[in-house]
Amino acid sequence: MTIKDQEFTDVATPTGPMRTYVLRPTAPGRYPGVLLYSEIFQVTSPIRRTAALLAGHGFVVAVPEIYHELEEPGTVLAYDQAGADRGNAHKTTKEISAYDSDSRAALDFLASHPSCTGRLGVMGICIGGHLAFRAAMNPDVLAAACFYATDLHKGGLGKGMHDNSLERAAEIKGELLHIFGRQDPHVPLEGRNLIRARLEEANLRFQWHEVNGAHAFLRDEGPRYDPALAYQCYGLVFELFHRRLGLGDLNTELTGSIESRH
Repeated sequence: MTIKDQEFTDVATPTGPMRTYVLRPTAPGRYPGVLLYSEIFQVTSPIRRTAALLAGHGFVVAVPEIYHELEEPGTVLAYDQAGADRGNAHKTTKEISAYDSDSRAALDFLASHPSCTGRLGVMGICIGGHLAFRAAMNPDVLAAACFYATDLHKGGLGKGMHDNSLERAAEIKGELLHIFGRQDPHVPLEGRNLIRARLEEANLRFQWHEVNGAHAFLRDEGPRYDPALAYQCYGLVFELFHRRLGLGDLNTELTGSIESRH
């Protein structure tokens, strides 16, 4: 599907306006919503392309700037050491409660979007994987795809570096998809085992995939990108979201496209 990718709005949150980008199908109708959380670098070109890929498969995608209290709207951190240092510093400067209020505000915005059916999923990459996990604690989130969720095993997100994400895991009612790279030093084997054990203990509905990939294997820029592996993993994401969120008016659009070829 062709998409619209130039929309944004400043969503009101308890800690100030949060610049949020919206990508959605150009076809009329309503589609399920996906809240997409970025890496520590905010809404980079690879994140926008991920959002475009999701939107093109029939979703209204909202991409918030996760450090909106700490950076000017539109700020994108570079994929270099300075950008990583700045993003990592912000990660533990922001209060965990602010991450949570951001997710609630973004979900409410997405659910009320005129092109959205109100059926919601979340996806996140790196810190975004952890934020997607926390966002899934909201009862209206039906599915969450978490790519190599960092700091989840050690509870290191937010100011004080003492989050309660795993302790609150039982609050998640939707289905989880966790994907980790075995060659990712940020989430070692013992960390992955800890996370999975907690999901089992909480009796959550989840899929678990460990692949031969490095950290950032999904990012279509840089030496760690694995295109074939990324393609395989996106297939898992689309299966989850289409099954749990539905198709909205995508089915009508696809039928019309097929008929137009005859």
